[in-house]
Amino acid sequence: MGSDYAIVGGGIVGLSVAYGLLNLGETVTIFDEGDLAFRASRGNFGLVWVQGKGMKQPAYAKWSRNSAALWKGYAQELEEATGQTLSLQQDGGYGYHLTEESLEQEIKDYTWLKEQLGGDYPFEVLRLNELKKEEPNVGTNFAGAVYHPEDGHVNSLQLFRALAKEVRRKGAKLVTSVTIQKVETAASGFRLTDDSGKVYESEKLVLSAGLGSMKLGPLLGFKAPIRPQRGQVMITEKIPKLMNRPSDTLRQVNEGGVQIGASAEEVDLDDRETPATLAKLAREAIQIFPDLAHVKTVRSWSALRIMSPDGLPIYQESLTCPGAFPVTCHSGITLSAAHARLLPLWMEGSHTAPELDPFGEDRFNV
Repeated sequence: MGSDYAIVGGGIVGLSVAYGLLNLGETVTIFDEGDLAFRASRGNFGLVWVQGKGMKQPAYAKWSRNSAALWKGYAQELEEATGQTLSLQQDGGYGYHLTEESLEQEIKDYTWLKEQLGGDYPFEVLRLNELKKEEPNVGTNFAGAVYHPEDGHVNSLQLFRALAKEVRRKGAKLVTSVTIQKVETAASGFRLTDDSGKVYESEKLVLSAGLGSMKLGPLLGFKAPIRPQRGQVMITEKIPKLMNRPSDTLRQVNEGGVQIGASAEEVDLDDRETPATLAKLAREAIQIFPDLAHVKTVRSWSALRIMSPDGLPIYQESLTCPGAFPVTCHSGITLSAAHARLLPLWMEGSHTAPELDPFGEDRFNV
């Protein structure tokens, strides 16, 4: 007998959706390929982030803000249920700008977005003198920053552990170290076949397989117009407190190390690190926080994000295989709360479900 839902992909996105479905009383089986996969979760920057989201589609700004607003309650719920400390800090974050031209363009973009949202989009521009009051350790060789009060960051590894622990406790079945090779419709809903030939059945199916969706999506009637984008990051040794708030390229994690990132490289399925890119990230980090020049890097890595043509998430029920849903995004940490609290309502057709039409695949027909 199958589950109500099969979820293909056991990263942050798949686990978040599973957690939400389990809270609605659904039965769930999660299929995870293992660490040999191109894991997008491996490359996350740990940010709960609103800045920069929705510059060309205000609906994405709203969706990101909705998720950010849910995060404190979501984190508290997971912490109480699992005993894991997620180390969520959500008292704002910065978008640093190395040049005046970049900062001025950002101000124009955010002003436009605020107008599109009826004035409801808080942000503040901090020139160096103002920024120094908030971040005494910043340098003087850059333009300034944009501050957004809803931004923050979290220990993403602890989030992953908490979700994995809680979905198990709530009764989800995890099938690990398997690759789903085929999905097809069946009398009961869907039939999934793994690489050993074993067959599973479910009433509904969520495709959160990251880059694996490029192969499986068309089998369910989806275009799956996604591509890999490489991001490289590094982390320093543990140091005394250097910064008070995170940015989209720098954050001091709760253990003390500073995480530095992140590149955006169009390289197909190549997740190798490159010294030139890491050196560029380091130079830019030192320009903002000069004290980092004397700090050792202890590790670096890269991973492949899942990018749609416009950079927005893809949520769509299949027209040819009703009950199948792709869930694809490159902001799995930010959207984890919305994927757990709101997306399952949409999948179940609840009257309280969010409006997600702007994120359907038909937008790519234009």
